[in-house]
Amino acid sequence: MEFPKCQKCAVGDLVPLSDFGSQGAPIHYKAWVCTNPECAYNIKIRNGDVYLNEPINDGVNHPARFR
Repeated sequence: MEFPKCQKCAVGDLVPLSDFGSQGAPIHYKAWVCTNPECAYNIKIRNGDVYLNEPINDGVNHPARFR
């Protein structure tokens, strides 16, 4: 599968990320993020709104969720 080139840096690819909703339903392609760490361009959908270039956290300090 080929991913689109990032239009901001033209170096990285935009890769899709998925998540789960509050009721556990999968949300496919919730975000697209550039694979170039220096670029970090991202576009996210949250509650029907589109967000560009939000800060990206590495998740180290995020508590694990157990089911």
